[in-house]
Amino acid sequence: MIRAGRKTLSERTALLATCLIVILGGCHALDFYDQALQPPLSPMLETPSEKAKMALPAYQIEPPDVIQIEMLKMVPLPPYRTEIYDVLQIQVVGTLLDQPIDGFFLVEGEGTANLGPAYGTVRVAGMTLDEAEEAIRQHLLQILKRPEVSVQLARTAGTQEVTGQYLVGPDGTVNLRRYGVVQVAGKTVLEAREALEKHLSQYFDSPQVAVDVITYNSKVYYIVTEGAELGDNLMRVPVTGNETVLDAISQVNGLSQLSSKEIWIARPAAAGFGCEQILPVDWAAITRGGSTATNYQVMPGDRVFIAEDKLVAATNLISKVISPIERILGVASLGTSTVRGFQTLGRQYNLQRRSGGG
Repeated sequence: MIRAGRKTLSERTALLATCLIVILGGCHALDFYDQALQPPLSPMLETPSEKAKMALPAYQIEPPDVIQIEMLKMVPLPPYRTEIYDVLQIQVVGTLLDQPIDGFFLVEGEGTANLGPAYGTVRVAGMTLDEAEEAIRQHLLQILKRPEVSVQLARTAGTQEVTGQYLVGPDGTVNLRRYGVVQVAGKTVLEAREALEKHLSQYFDSPQVAVDVITYNSKVYYIVTEGAELGDNLMRVPVTGNETVLDAISQVNGLSQLSSKEIWIARPAAAGFGCEQILPVDWAAITRGGSTATNYQVMPGDRVFIAEDKLVAATNLISKVISPIERILGVASLGTSTVRGFQTLGRQYNLQRRSGGG
């Protein structure tokens, strides 16, 4: 039994010694990326950097982007029947010299348009524009000899406004409220405009809209900061098409005390094209020497990786290994001290009893 106990203790000592050698020997990051898998780039395919940026492809709208839709032309499909609180543009030739009719007229609550003190009111609600022209002409014939009337729709009261900001939903559509939903995901701004105009043509005569992306939420890159055994940090940053490595590092307020100056960009491969790329960044050359060669332009989907400081990581790892042992020893020490305290109190109590009995 003693030999078995000694053998177990020896094995534990050897295991502890091995762990200490590994820890004191330093930590080494394992790079599973085989540089031989990355085909050499031709001079025509140089990686875009600070002084040689490339324009990104036409932006494709995706959830959860926010787009601005502005309705430039919003004329209801004919035959449109005027409603209360519509605004009509009425022009009449052959009026009284001091009482012209040429301007905008509101269809009032009673369904009438007030043409002025000399001409009175005419009921136009529920009529098409042609019917409204004829009703006004017949009314003016009571006062004028040969009036020529023109009526156009200037503004509609019953038509809901389309202009506004719209969030692209998880299903890739924008909700135009009473005018339904339109699929815009995967489309460029030009294609989205065409889709919106085609959809709105069900409600309006030759509609014209303007579309723009005001919040780029779907195209992002990631900044990964290795945490030196304390947990990695991750930040998601929208891409606007002009960011470089320096811009990315500024998003995390520079390198932390846990970070080394070993930085690279991990660039995913395009679907069906080659392998991913690892682009090493020369931080000292960029910051101290003003070199732009490795200050790469950041692309959508890139991972800007900031490696940990190996010495700090080793120190933290040792602390993580030793801390539980220190806690156990501390508890054991506290228990021993408590027992000794009780023993001392017991002896003192016995002495007092003996002294009192004598």
